[in-house]
Formats: sequence, C-alpha cells, structure tokens
Amino acid sequence: MRSYILRRILAMIPTLFLASIVAFVIIQLPPGDFATAYVAGLAANGDIVSQEALESLRADYGLNEPVAVQYFKWMGGILTRGDYGISFEHREPVSALIWERIWLTMWLSLVSVLLTWLIAFPIGIYSAVRQYSAGDYIFTLIGFFGVSIPAFLVALVLMYLQFKYFGKVASGLFSDEFVAAAWSWARIQDLLAHLWLPALILGLGGTAELIRILRANLLDELRKPYVITARAKGLPEWKAILKYPVRMALNPFVSTLGWILPSLISGSIILSQVMNLPTTGPLLLRSLQSQDMYLAGSMILVLSVATVIGTLVSDILLALLDPRIRYQ
Repeated sequence: MRSYILRRILAMIPTLFLASIVAFVIIQLPPGDFATAYVAGLAANGDIVSQEALESLRADYGLNEPVAVQYFKWMGGILTRGDYGISFEHREPVSALIWERIWLTMWLSLVSVLLTWLIAFPIGIYSAVRQYSAGDYIFTLIGFFGVSIPAFLVALVLMYLQFKYFGKVASGLFSDEFVAAAWSWARIQDLLAHLWLPALILGLGGTAELIRILRANLLDELRKPYVITARAKGLPEWKAILKYPVRMALNPFVSTLGWILPSLISGSIILSQVMNLPTTGPLLLRSLQSQDMYLAGSMILVLSVATVIGTLVSDILLALLDPRIRYQ
C-alpha cells in the first residue's frame, strides 16, 4: 500500500509541471495582453494612450519578454519563494488576493462533496434495491431535473422564493457585520450558517449523476451469482447487500471524486456571480477578462492542483476499498 501511494505521489510531480505549462499557455492565447486591454479600457473612456506609453507599460510589466522567460520567472518565484507574482490590475501580490478566496472556495466545495455523498449514497442504494418502485421513479425524475437544470438557475429561483416569502436575501457567505471582520468562532459560525445553501445548490447536479451511477453499478452486482448464493445460504438481506455488492459498486462512485472536486470549483464561478459569493469565481472571471496573466494563471494552476489531489484521494480510497487495485 505504501509503495502504491508513493508511486501515485511521484506521478503528481510531472503532471503538475505540465499543468503549470498548460495554464500559462492558455492565458497567453487570446490576442493582446494586459497592457492592450488596459489601454483599450482607457480609450473606451476617452483617454488616448500613445504607442510609446503602451510600450513603456509593457516593459514595466515584463510583457515584452518571451513567453518562456515569463513562465520561468513565474514558476521560479512560486518554487523558491512561494511568490505567485504581482497582479497587474490590482497592483497587489497574487497570493494576498487569492488565498482567503481559495480557502472559502475549498470549504464550499468540500461541503458540497459531503452533501453530495450523504444524499446520493442512500438514495442510490434504495433505487437499486427497490428497482421500478414508486420511490425509484420519483428519485429518477428528480435526478433528471438535477442534471438538466443549471445550478445558477436553481439559485435564482431559491433566492426569489426566500426573499418573497421569508424576507431574507440569500446571497453572500457572511452577514454584513462579519464581511470584513477577523476570523473568530463567531465568524466561523456565521459562515456555516450561510454555507449550506450554495453548497447544496452547487452539488445538485453531481448528486443526481452519482445516484444514477451507484444505482446502475449496484444493479449489476446484485444480479451476480455470489449474491444469489449468499441469499440461498440464509444471509440476512441487509448484510447480503451491504457487505459485498455495495462495496464493489462503490469503486466507480469513489473514482468520481477526481472530477467532482475541480468541477465544483469551476462550477462555482457562475454561482458565485449570481449569489455574490466571495470565492475565486468572480476574481478568476475578472482576471481572464483583463488578461491579468499572473492572477489568472495562478488560479488556473490551483484548479489543476485540485484535479490532481482529487484524483490522488480517489485512487487511495479505491486502493483501500479494493485490494486488487493496489496490488496491480
């Protein structure tokens, strides 16, 4: 088991290196750069900037250097000093801008994953054991709605209903008095009181998908000979289902953690705009629009790291569930 985990951790190193290259290349693909976007914004307001001033601005930000030089400066700062660079638009260190938002985003994603599993696990088992029952049809219908309806649309409907019937504004992750307050137990309690609704909305689509995945996998297992034999020998029904079939059906269920975590983080971008959440979503969207390459690149890199970590965690859980995986 230790050698398996060590191999997976070592495989993360080249993966993250390639992900950093892809992240930096992606933000270089749109035409122009931050200087041209900044000058275009000034021109839209009637301020004309000369070509000399534009070139001077590029030189100040290092935008006139080759892309490879810019990349190695960026990665060198991250690896040696933990310095993600300076945001062009905000004129502040990138790390100071993103870390609190990243932690809030990760908390939102973690709670969404936990809610997704807590809801999908029992419903998926019930739908498989009670196939074609009224409850199975109801949960299937709800699952189809969950997959097809975008999270931001659900958020808009719930915000409207909560404001109309309860007089409350369901936006943000903090009350007004805790928005700019220092971290304390009272602020954590306020965060938890506001966190459950966006986490539930964000995990709605993933919950519906996991219910269908677990149901299909468990139905395949329940029809296998070892389950029929266990029932014929008089094993209690709950034990015949939970001890082996559910465990075998959990393999694809657990493996989805690798894509659920980054999809939740990226999916929270639109939801954060709608519900005014202080997560990485609005900041990433603005940095991409302004071509703030160090800020946008760092946040895309964080998404890549979340993907790799989610895959690592899912692989470790799979190895714990199924010995065949770690031995292979």
